[in-house]
Amino acid sequence: MILFIVLQIVHGAGTWKFYKTAGINPWVAFVPIYNAMTLMKIINRSVWWTVLLFLPVVNLIMFIVIWVELLRSFGFNRALDTTLVILTFGLYLYYVNYTQPLTHIENRSLKPRTVAGEWTSSILFAVVAATIVHTYVMQPFIIPTPSLEKTLLTGDFLFVSKFHYGPRFPMTPIAAPMVHDTIPVLKVKSYLDRPQLPYLRLPGLSDVKRNDIVVFNWPVDTVNTYPYNDGEYHYKPIDKKSNYVKRCVGVPGDTLSIIKGRVHINGEPLDLPDRAKIQHSYILQTKGVQYTEEQMRAYGITDGFQQGQLVEKDVPGMTIKAATEEAIARMEADGNIVSKEQVVFSDGGSQRYFPYDGMVANDYDNFKPFLIPKEGMTTPITFQNIDFYKRIIEVYEGYEMGISNTIDIRGNRVFLNGTPLTEYTFLQNYYWLMGDNRHNSEDSRIWGYVPETHVVGKPVFIWMSLDQTKPFFQMIRSERLFTTVNGSGQPRSYFVYVVVLLIAYFVIRKIMKNRKAKKE
Repeated sequence: MILFIVLQIVHGAGTWKFYKTAGINPWVAFVPIYNAMTLMKIINRSVWWTVLLFLPVVNLIMFIVIWVELLRSFGFNRALDTTLVILTFGLYLYYVNYTQPLTHIENRSLKPRTVAGEWTSSILFAVVAATIVHTYVMQPFIIPTPSLEKTLLTGDFLFVSKFHYGPRFPMTPIAAPMVHDTIPVLKVKSYLDRPQLPYLRLPGLSDVKRNDIVVFNWPVDTVNTYPYNDGEYHYKPIDKKSNYVKRCVGVPGDTLSIIKGRVHINGEPLDLPDRAKIQHSYILQTKGVQYTEEQMRAYGITDGFQQGQLVEKDVPGMTIKAATEEAIARMEADGNIVSKEQVVFSDGGSQRYFPYDGMVANDYDNFKPFLIPKEGMTTPITFQNIDFYKRIIEVYEGYEMGISNTIDIRGNRVFLNGTPLTEYTFLQNYYWLMGDNRHNSEDSRIWGYVPETHVVGKPVFIWMSLDQTKPFFQMIRSERLFTTVNGSGQPRSYFVYVVVLLIAYFVIRKIMKNRKAKKE
């Protein structure tokens, strides 16, 4: 709010004479919102542009556009004027406001006078439109790791819907548009840590549901600029934490457990959709047949295997790092598999796994039942369960919300900011997310809950897919082009339909352009 008021004063002090020359009382330049709506009339632009001035990130571009438009509305059309107002971050308007005679050009032509001006305007408006779509509607995303194989493949290019769970307003308003935490090529941070805006999300089409594939900000991310970690701790704003994608296996209010690698919800095995390709590790006893890599790929096993003698059994065998049950069944159908055993990683409990206290003794494939917090839910707090909720209270519902919360344990008592804590009411929803490639995924088993504030969006379709293991001209997975991420049954490519629609669009556009030219 202080920043907003300061900006109004800075704007008014540097533009009041422009308002006055246009026949408007100069005090209007200092009135929030009304000054912006009036300014749009002065520069002969639509009043709806005012909305763009209040969209974080988008408004940074719009400020530049309006500075230039304001100068042109008073006859300052030189390239030098445009350059100076941009390089001085708008302060050139002060020079014009206080030292130059002004003449308002009413109903000026909005068509740029030069080719360079036309290109500049087109690029700016294209960037504004793309930033709006990228920030509030749909964002491109690439699958960089195999944690969701075989459901989503490494090299899949996704479009992620922001409106399914509700568009989240940027909390870091001063940032480069359409990049995340790093400016490409320059490899530098793309944003300023301060100021920070409060979390705000518009209503969405649905809540995050169990089994949804979700893109989210990695809750424990402290990497300086992805992936250029300098090994030091860095606090990152929520919306600039690295983007991850996993499957939501637990929603707020669930009691979740993992038994021998299988997720259970409220005591029952998780019912997965048919498109979910869950992979586990296996040990197979074989008849001594040696499989080639091409054969294993044909079975759908691409994440690693090793052949040889099974040491414990002293028989021919194979260890497979990751495979679906369907892939193993295809191998068995050939008649060369004597027996199979799913590998269960169990180290008897480790502090590497959430909640890290050593008493719960969770491991990669076994988690004792625990609660996934829900907004408004109140739960008892003891020294035995506080490790499940300590980060929630101190960070997700503390520091990240501008609240100074500190948890202390004295003997067998828990204290919040020096006051005994016996129960806690959660301020937001939390989710449990895991990769379908169970033994090749760093997920909630390692870093715990994902807060609702960190949810980015829902992947809706794959527009491109590249297999980096293939030669250049064979890299494109044509069967995955423009396939949907969700739904039932085998994914179906809509690439042909997209091509037809694009051709129809350009043909119709050409016809309309020709008709318009004939009329003129």
